[in-house]
Amino acid sequence: MRTLKRFLKLAFLALAFPLYLLFLLFAQLGSIDSVFMSFSQGLSLIPGKFGTYVRAAFYHLSCPATSDEISVGFLTILSHRNTSIAKGVYIGPQCNIGMCSIGENTLIGSGVHVLSGSRQHEFTDITKPIQEQGGTFEKVRIGADCWLGNTALVMASLEDHSILAAGSVLTKPSAKGDILVGNPAKCISNRFKPSSPSAHQQSEVAE
Repeated sequence: MRTLKRFLKLAFLALAFPLYLLFLLFAQLGSIDSVFMSFSQGLSLIPGKFGTYVRAAFYHLSCPATSDEISVGFLTILSHRNTSIAKGVYIGPQCNIGMCSIGENTLIGSGVHVLSGSRQHEFTDITKPIQEQGGTFEKVRIGADCWLGNTALVMASLEDHSILAAGSVLTKPSAKGDILVGNPAKCISNRFKPSSPSAHQQSEVAE
């Protein structure tokens, strides 16, 4: 079974390679991130296992340090080429993934948004429209063995082995193993400490 799976991945890499070359060609004519996002939007529309394998192959070829052993769900869009996805990562459907790195074996639920930091738009100059004031894009780090619940919003780095509850908004970096809940997300427990969350807290973290 493992041999068959590896053969399929190699076949899809060969299938995706002409698409990758086409991406590189179009990237010469405009902004590489705009072209990348357009390709990502198109690939997000392919359903089923076929779409999962094609997306994994394309992102492996086009994104730095990205494994081909990943699963990126239907209607999920990556907006920056400078995104790194490690082996074993699962990203659910209808997500929007900004510039980030995602560590091994991390699970990302449906409808999760990962922003390229919290300073993408400046707004201090009241005499200018916000869209003309520029901003800073940051490569957010999501660590290994993390779990991000459905519709969570990430604006800061999440350390290894952490959990961000469904619907929570992470605005500040977490500590390793934190279990975070709410808007803004606050730590209610830590996976490395002997005390465990209450039954009520466990229900808050559930998908």
